[in-house]
Amino acid sequence: QVQLVESGGGLVQPGGSLRLSCVCSGSIFSSYDMGWYRQAPGKQRELVATFSRGGSTNYADSVKGRFTVSGDIALNTVYLQMNSLKPEDTAVYYCNADRKVGGSSWRYWGQGTQVTVSS
Repeated sequence: QVQLVESGGGLVQPGGSLRLSCVCSGSIFSSYDMGWYRQAPGKQRELVATFSRGGSTNYADSVKGRFTVSGDIALNTVYLQMNSLKPEDTAVYYCNADRKVGGSSWRYWGQGTQVTVSS
């Protein structure tokens, strides 16, 4: 069983920065692709950024150039550095771990951390 615990959310003014952390139980980076998702009130959960087992990254167009995803294998932690935050970035941010082997798949979620961008 994989456990993910997010932290680092909060209230920030437009243009500000936050860094989210996702601490993973065990050493899962070699087996799982990691991702950050977000869900704003009344909207569907959407992908923000991914950090693959091989270390490659991908971003939603809405956050490219502003957000950076990274991982620290020694600390079993994935980070999401968010700069130049906008009010539309306000959402609950979730950490995700995905693994697919043949016809089997595993997906785990953290409990989420609230990010509010407001003046």
